Amino acid sequence: MRSSGWGRATVQDGRSFAYALENPMDIMTGVGLVCGIIVVSVMILMGGDLHMFISEHAALIVIGGSIAATMIRFPLSAILHGLPLGAKFAFTVSRLSARDLVDELARIAEIARKQGPVGLEKVETDEPFLAKGIRYVADGYDLEFIRDNLERDRDNFLMHLDEGGKIYRAIGDCTPAFGMVGTLIGMVQMFANMTDPSKLGPFMATALLATLYGAVIANLFCLPIADKLHGKLLDEETNRTLIIDGILMIRDSKSPTLVREMLLAYLPEKHRDEEGEPVPA
Repeated sequence: MRSSGWGRATVQDGRSFAYALENPMDIMTGVGLVCGIIVVSVMILMGGDLHMFISEHAALIVIGGSIAATMIRFPLSAILHGLPLGAKFAFTVSRLSARDLVDELARIAEIARKQGPVGLEKVETDEPFLAKGIRYVADGYDLEFIRDNLERDRDNFLMHLDEGGKIYRAIGDCTPAFGMVGTLIGMVQMFANMTDPSKLGPFMATALLATLYGAVIANLFCLPIADKLHGKLLDEETNRTLIIDGILMIRDSKSPTLVREMLLAYLPEKHRDEEGEPVPA
């Protein structure tokens, strides 16, 4: 039976272990964005009307210019893959931590030792990459085939995630620059109409709002998301490499204790001694 965030995968020998049914929300990303928006909004409302800070011309030069520059920097395929994948991983966390993966792979190794590869057909997991590796072992594929396919899958995924981080960083680099472009355009228009005082205010407002839009979009949205994606990429690289090594050891009929001890090397030193569910040797 499924619950709101966690389920249990039951194996044939009666053991069960927890796994996340869906990628849980990365609360810090959402909280940070909401707090940033609230801070900026409060400062705007404390100093005047919200409509004073709305300018279609400033938004056009900042957003339109940044999109155009990003399209020049990256091929369409990278944008179509990177933007949605980056947005997804910026707001979610991995189903299983590295520690959870070590424990789960040790249990799977115990099942394979007792029942052979055919016993893995009844093992369920909601981690797609791990499920693919288990299926390869259960189907009896040779070691090199499993290694090549899983490594290729990992590298392609990490490439697209890295593209997402680079795209968000590129947008974050562009928006302040185009905010400055908008400011310069507004200043030129203002100085060109010095004889008409009624036009000086709107042109000056457009000039300043372009800088404001560029700074907010870059420093509240794009650059923080790019940094978070870089951290997620490192985590995913570790987790998927850990899974590959674990699956290869299971395919090579290594003992559960050896699988656990070998995979613990992927964990930080302070996490290696944490108590996990014991697995028979």
